[in-house]
Amino acid sequence: MRAFYALSFNKIDGDYVEFGCHGGVTFALAYRASRRIGYRCKLWGFDSFLGLPAQKVPEDEHPRWIQGTYHTGLNDFHNICRKNHIPRSAYEVVPGYYDETLVNQDSSVNLPLNVCMAYVDCDLYSSALAVLRFLLPRLKHGMILAFDDYYCWSSTQVSGERRACTEVFANNVDWRLVPYIQYGWHGMSFVTEKKGLLHSSLD
Repeated sequence: MRAFYALSFNKIDGDYVEFGCHGGVTFALAYRASRRIGYRCKLWGFDSFLGLPAQKVPEDEHPRWIQGTYHTGLNDFHNICRKNHIPRSAYEVVPGYYDETLVNQDSSVNLPLNVCMAYVDCDLYSSALAVLRFLLPRLKHGMILAFDDYYCWSSTQVSGERRACTEVFANNVDWRLVPYIQYGWHGMSFVTEKKGLLHSSLD
């Protein structure tokens, strides 16, 4: 709720995009929170709807991230949306693994270009990296970027979403992530800030 208040107050428009929709809980929360304050964003759900993919690289390593887990089928997801009174006209789904739907984009699918908030809940490093590469050209000053599994790691790796986030933004010349809200023991959100704006104000 606080995230949508911030976006609304600061007049940051765009779509809500969610990567990893298992159970539909956060998707429904996003719909209710946005509508409660009159923030009429479109919602997008990106998911394989087949569960997690296989771990591909050592940075994916985690004892709980097993292929096929966190599986909510596409029809089940639509039913969850219906039970939560989310109109079909309010959201779009993009089924498939990210290395297919985000990297090799089908020109017949008009994916969102204007994003106000991205919720990344795809666990694996390789998946999160694909998501962040998709989001990079869509970043804008003032949007919110949230990672559901930011504080998840294995005993042998700095793994998953935090590693992907660190690698993408560590030396990024255009963008910095300003810590916003930590939620639960596992999640962290950031405000995307354009570096040039702050530098120019300090000149």
